[in-house]
Formats: sequence, C-alpha cells, structure tokens
Amino acid sequence: MHTRSLELGNRALSFETGKLAKQADGSVLVRMGDTVVLVTACHAASPRVGIDFLPLTVDYREFTYASGRIPGGFFKREGKPTEKEVLTSRLIDRPVRPLFPAGWAFETQIIAMVVSADTDYDSDVLAVTGAGCALALSEMPFQKTIAGVRVGFVDGAYVINPTFAQRKASSLDLIIAGSADAVMMVEAGAQEVTEEQMVGALDAGHTAIKQIVATIDDLAKAAGKKKIVMPAKEANHDFYREVEEKVYVPLSEAMRIKEKLESYGRVDQVLADLVASVPEAEVERRLEAKKIFKGLKEKVLRDEILQRRHRLDGRKFDEIRAIWSEVTVLPRVHGSAVFTRGETQALVTATLGTADDQQKIETMDGETYKRFMLHYNFPPFSVGETGFMRGPGRREVGHGALAERALTPVMPTEEQFPYTVRVVSDILESNGSSSMASVCGGAMAMMDAGVPLRAPVAGVAMGLILDEGTGKFAVLTDIAGAEDHYGDMDFKVAGTAAGITALQMDIKVSGITMEIMRQALAQARDGRLFILGKMAETLTGPRAQTSQYAPRIVSIKIPVDKIRDVIGPGGKMIRSIIERTGVKIDVEDDGRVNVASNDEASAARALAIIQELTATPEIGKTYMGKVQRIADFGAFVEIMPGVDGLLHVSEIALHRVKDVRDELKEGEQLLVKVLNVDPSGKIRLSRKALLQEEQPKA
Repeated sequence: MHTRSLELGNRALSFETGKLAKQADGSVLVRMGDTVVLVTACHAASPRVGIDFLPLTVDYREFTYASGRIPGGFFKREGKPTEKEVLTSRLIDRPVRPLFPAGWAFETQIIAMVVSADTDYDSDVLAVTGAGCALALSEMPFQKTIAGVRVGFVDGAYVINPTFAQRKASSLDLIIAGSADAVMMVEAGAQEVTEEQMVGALDAGHTAIKQIVATIDDLAKAAGKKKIVMPAKEANHDFYREVEEKVYVPLSEAMRIKEKLESYGRVDQVLADLVASVPEAEVERRLEAKKIFKGLKEKVLRDEILQRRHRLDGRKFDEIRAIWSEVTVLPRVHGSAVFTRGETQALVTATLGTADDQQKIETMDGETYKRFMLHYNFPPFSVGETGFMRGPGRREVGHGALAERALTPVMPTEEQFPYTVRVVSDILESNGSSSMASVCGGAMAMMDAGVPLRAPVAGVAMGLILDEGTGKFAVLTDIAGAEDHYGDMDFKVAGTAAGITALQMDIKVSGITMEIMRQALAQARDGRLFILGKMAETLTGPRAQTSQYAPRIVSIKIPVDKIRDVIGPGGKMIRSIIERTGVKIDVEDDGRVNVASNDEASAARALAIIQELTATPEIGKTYMGKVQRIADFGAFVEIMPGVDGLLHVSEIALHRVKDVRDELKEGEQLLVKVLNVDPSGKIRLSRKALLQEEQPKA
C-alpha cells in the first residue's frame, strides 16, 4: 500500500492505492475530511477494430450508505443516476477525454464511487482528481496527469475546496480541472462576479492543481504501472499531398457556404468524389483518404482564421450572427419565447405552479426541494436528422443544468414570488451554442410569464483557434458548429449587464495563457451586452401581471402560534377550507400562508376564513360575540373562533345588574367592545361602553 497527502487550504487531501480494488488497472482512494471516493480505471484487453473515436465511459455514483442513510422508495436501493451523478460524470469525462493519445481504441471505463460522505466536503472534485490519479497509476498511455478543485470567493478571498457552509456564503462556485501546465475544464455558477474576479479564481485554482498533480506524480512514480507504448503510425506524405491537392480548393469553397445544410451537403459531395477516385479494391487506401479528408477540414478552418484572418461564414472575429426573438408565441402557456441566433433556434416556455409542484430531490445528504427547474430537449430534427425520442441523455442534462445555473441567481425569492417555475427549452434548429440560446429564451419566457427577474440574462459561446508553435491565436465570438468542433476551446459565458452568472469551458490545447483568458472574457462581455440589447428590443422587463391561465397565489403572514388553528386537529380545518373554497393552501413554518386558485373570489373566501381563524383581538374594537357561558360575576363571550373574553357584570348594562341571567342568555349574540388584553391573553369586554356611546345619539 502506498499513500501520499498534501495540505490544501489548511485541509489534508490524501491518496491511497494498493489496498482496495487491486485487480483494476488503476485504483485510488481519495479523501478529504471524512468524504472518501474510490476511483478505478480499466481498459479492455484488445482494441476495437475499425473505430475512429475514443471508446471512453465514465460513471460516478453516490451511495446513500456513505452518509448513513437508507434510500427512500419501494425498492430501497439506488436506481438510475441522479442529475448530480450525471453532471459529475461529465465533469470527469471532459478534461480526461482530450488527453488520450490519438488511435487509442481500447474500451476504457472510469468508475468513481462515493463510499463515505461527511457534511463538510463535496465529493465531485475528489472524483475528478481521483480519475486523474487512477489513470496516472494505470498502464494506459494517458498523456498528462490531471486534478480538479473547487474555488469559492468568500469575504474578498479565494477559498480552495470550500466547505458546504462556506459555499453558501460564497459569490462564486467554480470547478476547475487541469494539468500542471494547462487548464482543461471549467464549470462555474456565480452571483454576477466580474471578469477580473473570474480570472483570479482560475489562477488560484490552477495554482492548487499544480500542487495536487505533483503529489499524484510522486505516488505514480512509486506505485504506478509501466505505460503502454503506442506504436507511431508512419504517415504516407505523398498520398497526403495528393489528397490535399485534389480536395483543398473545393473543400474550402464548400465550407465557406453560409447555410449549414447546404455547406454540409457540398462537403459530403467533395468527400464522395474523393473516395470514388480511389479504386474499390484499395479498401485501406479509401479509409486513409477519409482520415486525411477529416484532417483537411480542420486545416481549412484554421488557415482561414489564422492566415486569412476571417471566418468561414465571412464574419469578423467578434461579430454575432443575426438575432431575432418573439414572446407570447403560444396562446395558453404562461410564458413563451422564440430566440433565434443565426441557425440556432430555441422555443422556450415558462410554467408557473404552486409549492405542490416543487421537485423533491433525494441525495445521499438527504431530501431537498427545488422550486426552479430548467429542462433542455434536443430533438433530432433540429439538425435535420432522424433518431429515437427517449429520455434526456447526458448532454441534454448538462446543457439544461448550465442554463438553469445561469438563471438561478436572478430568480426572485419565495417570499417575493411564491410560485414554482419550470422552464422548458426545445431546440428547433442547431448550429452552435443552443445552451446559450436556452439562457436567452429562458429569461424572456419567464419575463413574459410575469416572473420578476432581478435582471435579464444572456449567454454567448466563445471559441479559440491557437497555433501552439507560433503563439498566433484568434478568439471568436458566437461560434458556429464547425468552429466548435475543430476549434481549441469551447467557452460559454452567461450573465447580466452587471456580471457573470455561469461559465463553462473546455480546452483541447495543452496551454492557454491568462492573456487569452482575459481577452475571451472581455470579448464575451461585449457580446453579452449586445445580445441583452437585442432582447430588450422585444421585451424590456417582466410583465406586471402573470398569465390569465396561471394560478393566482396570494400570500399572507400569520402568527406562528396560530398555524395550529389554520391546520386544525389532524388537518381537519385546512381540509375543510379547501373543500369549501376549492383552493390550494400551503402553510410554511415561518407563518407564511400561500393561497392558490384560478378563481379570485374563491381565494378571497379562503383568505377571509384564514384571517378570521388567526385574527387577534384589538383594544377598542367592537365585535359581534356569542354568549358561551354565564357565571354569577358575568358572562364569557366568544368574539372570534376559539377566543373568549369576560363580560363582567358591571359592564353589561347602564343600570346595576342584580342577576346576569336577567340580562343575557347562553347562545345570545351581542355587540361588545374590547377594553383590555393583559399579557397572559385574558380579554376584558364591555357592553355598557357601547350603550353609553349610543345614548347621546338617541
């Protein structure tokens, strides 16, 4: 067994290998506090023949036993991956995938299992770091050791791997993964932080990553396996030049066509002509021609940008494609918008519900409820293809989570807007950054529904083309599909006019300088402000009223000690109010009561009943009371449901009363005035005071 540890922000991060899961190609136990993640990496014994992609699978799983809990539900065991498990699997996959060598065709799987979880540290970044360590220990020819950290911004200082308590106070929640010399992946949510604060967080995170990578490399040196050597494939330079001379010009012309489907069709035709020029019997040569053609597509794009200094579709580097948008496009939904940028189009809807519609989420930490949800759908027709319409895949879950993270910071509190909100983005066309179109459309749909957002949010996708040899680079605003596929960076930034609310970045090159990062963020800010301006031309802010088809929710605050009166024994009273009025009623622990109904008259009746049940007597106010009990010294009169006051014999009439029963009968109704309410809650009433007030009038 081998162990290594380091201090990270006054906390110990430790690695252990050689004790558990020894038959895996690489395995490691990563620990911080009492949170422990077991991460393994394995590959198949032989490569898959005839594939041109990396067969990598990543699975991250959280087990409720890790926090001493038993799962809910009928089966009492973990089911399909939760949203967090899917998103963390993506977090691991994104920095790992680019670092496998070209031609690696062995089925590869990384599994991260959370086996112990405390209440301080999240396990997701430990899983990312563990994946980098397991691969470093394995025999797989992984090119660089990677690690991941979370960065918070608390009280003006950056915090590495903050606790859950610190994250609540943080204006930034950033996860960064990378190697000793490069940032590979960034995922962030933020409370409108500035571009300079974001750069500082990236710098602080990368500094911590370098320390972790050095520790992992030291462990791999002592306990790692000998790496597989990938045989270098001899390139046929003569054939490459022959293919290039034949297709470069027609391929360039095809890729410069602005309309996506027409461009793709012409590119396919150029490829078909190339393949047809190679004799059918020369199967290997045809396969080689296809590989060369694929590389030439990337070369055309890079030459166009780095040498000729313009993009394939003729745009400037910081130019955004034409934008148009429209709201209230669907008649019966609560809020709707179409947002179109170039050949990317999102139809986004917003639906308002009550507290009953909140999503219950069960994790290994316990149960929580979610009142804002954003769901992203990517039907195959959006790219002119056919396919199965099944549940959302990992990509759809990831894109929806990014858009949701971008919009969450501007959502009103439950006290300000007691609705549950669900936004759905259906992508109708796609050619670059449909997730950012979902952010823009989501903000507009919610404003159309009357959700009082603190500020509109827009998003833009940035790209990078970098020549590592010469250092020449170009930062691209609003990247299209080909620029995303063949570029060196996919950098999505969303936010308000004041600052960033969400960021996602994937980098394919080995190094990116802070100069490039600053330029990309500055260019993204300009693009974001431009898009916000275009959105304002359609809708300047939230509508004053919600849709006529949305439920009407009225909130009132009652004393906490009156909650039991509204609910009643066994819920009898609240059920009675619901049956009588047909409304929905939610009572919160702090005394807030939300009454929801599509009929304003029904809501008013329910509120009147609740106010009557929870009203408190006011000194000097007159009430119609009912005599409940008569005693020698006076009568007890009920002035509110369950609230009695004493009408003393001296306060019954203007004359002296010898026997109370001569004046009053049980069950009799009469007007009384509240004289006093003492600290213990006892109420003194008077009928005589009202009679004295009536005497002058008579």
